[in-house]
Amino acid sequence: MKDQTPYTPPKVWTWERENGGTFASTNRPIAGATHDKELPVGKHPLQLYSQGTPNGVKITIMLEELLAAGHTGAEYDAWLIRINDGDQFGSGFVEINPNSKIPAMVDYSTPKPTRIFESGAIMLYLAEKFGALLPSAPENRAELLSWLFWQMGSAPYLGGGFGHFYAYAPEKWQYPIDRYAMETKRQLDVLDRQLEGREFIVADEYTIADIAIWAWYGQTALGRQYNAGEFLDVESYENVQRWAKAIDARPATLRGRMVNRTSGDPALQLHERHDASDFETRTQDKLAAE
Repeated sequence: MKDQTPYTPPKVWTWERENGGTFASTNRPIAGATHDKELPVGKHPLQLYSQGTPNGVKITIMLEELLAAGHTGAEYDAWLIRINDGDQFGSGFVEINPNSKIPAMVDYSTPKPTRIFESGAIMLYLAEKFGALLPSAPENRAELLSWLFWQMGSAPYLGGGFGHFYAYAPEKWQYPIDRYAMETKRQLDVLDRQLEGREFIVADEYTIADIAIWAWYGQTALGRQYNAGEFLDVESYENVQRWAKAIDARPATLRGRMVNRTSGDPALQLHERHDASDFETRTQDKLAAE
């Protein structure tokens, strides 16, 4: 059914505080802190403030991959920022990320604490810091950067576009759902074509491009995003399916998906992570069987 009540924009847009939708209570057209709240600091060099959304999962999977590869300097404390409660507008978080979006990180191993925000920037910072998950050949590094920035530029159409209008908007309208479903499927087709005959995104080498793209598109292909797997016919993207399932089975992916997670089975949620022992064997077994 087509939309019956077309919207005529006013001459000057004004903010209506109660505009409905899942995130109405935290959306606003101004920046800055809404309340004073210091951030906790743990014992490890890297302090992560996040939630287990696709953007947050990128970082926890990467950190778990670094630790699995023997980079002990990647030990981290992961603190939960509940975005539905507005924790991202606390003064301590805004000091780290003036854009008030998760994830954000502070590296205390540097002479002066280094703040990093935006998930792609954090991933690139960590990859360069540890010399890992980056291809060495210049042409492959250029290819990686292209795909990393593809993900950063494309995912808002999947999340803020399709996900919002399909799953979170207070009313379902055909035009925005059709528009963003079409774009999401186009992006999945872009990815499917890239993965034809390749194990990973770039040069058959597992990199931050795979982690970043998997967090959004791999989980979409596995039917975990917005309960829209059937609606988007995700099974038809065979190359994406193969790639997504392979990454999903990696132990670091299994651990990273748990950290700062606040939805789904409570047994698979690790709200805070401060040590490898925080992961229980029985929980890992259950997650692997999900």
